[in-house]
Amino acid sequence: MLVPAALYTVQNNLQYVAVSHLDAATFQVTYQLKILTTALCSVILLRTRLGGRKWVALVVLTVGVALVQLPADNNGNTPTGTSALGLAAVILACVLSGLAGVYFEKVLKGTSKSVWIRNVQLALFSMAPAAVGVLWVDGPGVRRDGFLYGYDKWTWLAISFQALGGLVVAVVVKYADNILKGFATSVSIVLSCLASVVLFDFHVSFMFVVGAMLVIYATYLYGAADRVQGRAKTTPLPVAAMAVERRGEEDEIPLRALSK
Repeated sequence: MLVPAALYTVQNNLQYVAVSHLDAATFQVTYQLKILTTALCSVILLRTRLGGRKWVALVVLTVGVALVQLPADNNGNTPTGTSALGLAAVILACVLSGLAGVYFEKVLKGTSKSVWIRNVQLALFSMAPAAVGVLWVDGPGVRRDGFLYGYDKWTWLAISFQALGGLVVAVVVKYADNILKGFATSVSIVLSCLASVVLFDFHVSFMFVVGAMLVIYATYLYGAADRVQGRAKTTPLPVAAMAVERRGEEDEIPLRALSK
């Protein structure tokens, strides 16, 4: 579990680098490339077969999620920094996200150990590189105020939800795959935004509506591709094969007569 733990830790830190050098819109759009990198890693590492319809569904899903997460008003706030560095960081984060997710899926499906044990191992192996990053970036503040400075009940509640979500994701990856997890995450983003309309007075934009429709259509298209493949596997025998079977049955008749 050391490999996916290290990959996840580096990926999370690369997201902070990307956000500090890119505006919100550019980051949200480019970071959705992780959907395609996950599918590509699944094809390479797990030999997953994806037909043309599924690839189209994945591209539509990527565009849809990007539109849903576009900020309604960026206010021209562009972080100071090098945009090339930010783009390189977000693209590398997408690649590592797909690689870590598929590698974790391969480990879960290739072992008899429980999902709980694997999650504990992943957390333990992630602590060491994450601690190095904390001390490197915020070392003086941690030594002065302590590691848990600023934590309150809402912080612990958020951590608890994240931990529970990690367990649910592990179950989905073990019994389904990372691609379906990407679809579930995309739908949850849309549902979260809709809940924000009631809870936080979120204003639905035209781009959000278009993106939500694309996410729903991509989910339908991906499932429809599975149904088409299922029907192809259960199609009747070709006419030639049926003719061969009939000839076999006709040949059995004289043999039965001779046996009598």
